Parts: sequence; structure tokens; C-alpha cells
Amino acid sequence: MPPVIPELPQTVEDWLGYIESLHPKSIEMGLGRVQTVAARLQLQFPFTVITVGGTNGKGSTCAMLERIYSTAGYQVGCYTSPHLVHYQERVRFNANVIADAMLCDAFAAVEQARGDITLTYFEMGTLAALWAFEQQPLDVVILEVGLGGRLDAVNIVDADCAIVTNVDLDHMEFLGDTRELIGHEKAGIYRQPQIAICGDVAPPASLLAYAESLGVKLNRFGVDYQMDVSDAQHAHYRDSLGRLDIGTLRLFGHYQWNNAASVIFAVRALQATLPVTEDQLLQALTGTEVTGRFQYIQQAPDLILDVAHNPHAARALRDNLQRLSADGGQVVAVFSMLSDKDIASVVDILHPVIDTWHIAPIQHPRAAELDYLHTCLSQKVPQTHIHLHADLPTALRTAYKKAAKNDKIIVFGSFFTVAAILELTPDQWAA
Repeated sequence: MPPVIPELPQTVEDWLGYIESLHPKSIEMGLGRVQTVAARLQLQFPFTVITVGGTNGKGSTCAMLERIYSTAGYQVGCYTSPHLVHYQERVRFNANVIADAMLCDAFAAVEQARGDITLTYFEMGTLAALWAFEQQPLDVVILEVGLGGRLDAVNIVDADCAIVTNVDLDHMEFLGDTRELIGHEKAGIYRQPQIAICGDVAPPASLLAYAESLGVKLNRFGVDYQMDVSDAQHAHYRDSLGRLDIGTLRLFGHYQWNNAASVIFAVRALQATLPVTEDQLLQALTGTEVTGRFQYIQQAPDLILDVAHNPHAARALRDNLQRLSADGGQVVAVFSMLSDKDIASVVDILHPVIDTWHIAPIQHPRAAELDYLHTCLSQKVPQTHIHLHADLPTALRTAYKKAAKNDKIIVFGSFFTVAAILELTPDQWAA
């Protein structure tokens, strides 16, 4: 453990405030600075590493892997982002969030090692997570890419297995404004001769070309492994090793079967290093839940949380809502997004399946202003179906009071939108 230096922050909250002030930009692409500090920390990565990239589905994929290897009895570390309520959610040991004292020690170790090198908030957090993982006798560590892949801080680690869940438009100001440009960035997490997996049914040519340039054997959904879904309750996985019958997933949505298929392929490919029985795999896979991914909070009326914040995720959310329409009732949105997201496209995709919109600004520097949210909605939705509120808790309270028993209230648009509701107790929004 590093020595406690009085000048350094002593609480997680103080550390987070400090690291936010270290770099003038919240995002700066490139690995050079992170690699230098990692070398000073003498990080060795003495465990099997699975890196998960892609536009959507990363959190669900990480959660499935985390649960499978924990169920199989392994010591598991998992690093994901962003968090919903507490920063500690980003770093987990055997599904338990990191202790405050260890997180502070990790930040202190990185702070001492960086010297005069400036690190962004995400870079500092990634190095702290990796340092913390090396303090424990872990068997496997699962790392979620924050943004892109090739130049993301997580990519300083040469993963034993790398999964790209899918490729779509998001973070276009950093990654490019086409699937081809973004696909090239996502493929940057692949390594030769390690296991490389792509869960996109139609990956961009740039991703395939990048993998080929590395000499990587790319294992593709629909080519090297399949998931045949008979209905919402049952599916059959198959690859060259054989067939596997799968029961109900707790993760709601057709796209989760794709994520599950990539996870199964990864687990089977790593079997020589990390053996998992078929029973352990199925038990963990069908028991996995993830906060904020079409998550039911209550019923009658239904309250559902979803962090969907880009067009790809919006299409998946639309499909989920359409499956619920047979139950009758209205679909009521509590909605807000960040200003740097494609709000117009999200509204365009979802407005046909949502009856009423309650909108409010997120409490965040990058939040879209209420007037802009209203402008985007007004182009597709009648004014009488749009209700403006000062904040998200008020928006939810109003939506809840007006909802009938068979209505569905969907809270979505950002991790920050969902987090604002998760921080409330039921009596705060149902009163």
C-alpha cells in the first residue's frame, strides 16, 4: 500500500474532485501518457484479461462474463463505466464494489507515479482500477472500453480475449461519423494471436480489414457461432463445439441473445485456461441482471429504466416497447439526454411507440437544455403530448400520478437520466 501523504485527498469524493481538475479536457485520445504511467506503476497484468468494446451491449456482456466466472469459483475483477450512482460501481471484485480505502490507495499510487504527466478523469480511473486489481490474487479481469477502442486507456492491456459487441454511430466527434470509421477504432482492441470475437451481424468492412491486417482469426456471430431464438423464452446456441439449449434471460431484449452468444463463445474459447461447466454457464447466464438495461422497478403502472442514449440503443428500446404494446395501456416517457448526443435521431426512432413525453434537463455540464429537448420533440410530437419540467424527479412524479395501472413509464436517454431516478426512494416519486 502506498504511504498516506497529507497533501493528497483522503476520501473518494475529494479524490474525484481532484482528478476532474487535472486535465483541461474530459477526453483526450491516445495511449502514450497512460502507457508511461503504467510502466512507472510496474503493472504486470498477471491474470487472464477479457476486453469488451462496441457501441452498445458492453455492460451486459461484462455482467454476464463476471457472473459466469464468479459462479465457476474464480476470483474476478471487473471494470466498467460509467457508473450510475456511486463511482465505486466501476471497480468490482467478485461482484462487490471496491472498498473506499482501496480506491483511495489506488488513486494515490497513480498520482505518485504520474509525476508531471496530465491524465484525464477516465485515464486516472483506469490506471487506478488496474493497480487495484494487481493487489488481489485474481484469476480473470474483465475490462469495458470507455470510448472507441484503439486509443482508449483500457487498450494498454493486451487482452487474452477481445469482444466487439456491435458497431454503430456514437461519440462521432471523436471516432468519426460513419460505421466504417468507427469500426476501425473498435477493432483496435484485437490482438494476434489472441481470441477475437465480433457480435455484429454485419460488421463494417473496416473492422474486418483491421483484423485481417493484424493476422487475427476473427470469430463472427452468424459465421462461427449462432444463436437461434425460438421465442422470448428460449434459444439454441451452436458453434463448432456443439449445441447448447438456453432458457429465459433476465436481460430483456432480443439483442441480449446476441450478447449472450458472444459470451458463450468466449467462455468456450477460454476453457483450457478457465474451465467452466455447462451447468455453471447456464445458471449464471440466465441469472444475470444489469441495472438500467430495460430494468423493471415496479409494476402497475410499470416503471422501466433504460440507459439508451444513441440510435442503436434507441432501436433496441423501441423493439422492447413494441413487445409490451400487446398488454394495452399507454407508453409514457421520462426523457433527457446530453447535448453531444444525437437527440433528433433518438426521438425519430422512438416517437411512434411513445404516447406522452415528460422532459427535464439532466443536472450535468453537458446536459441538453430544456428548450432544445423541446425543439427536437416538437418536430415529431404534438405539443399537447409534451410536458416540460424543471428536473427529472418532478417529471417522474408527474408522470406517475397521471399514469393508469396498465401504463408503462419508461425513463431513458442517458446514464445520468437513469441515475437521477435511481437516487430516489419510491415514496419520493410515488407520493
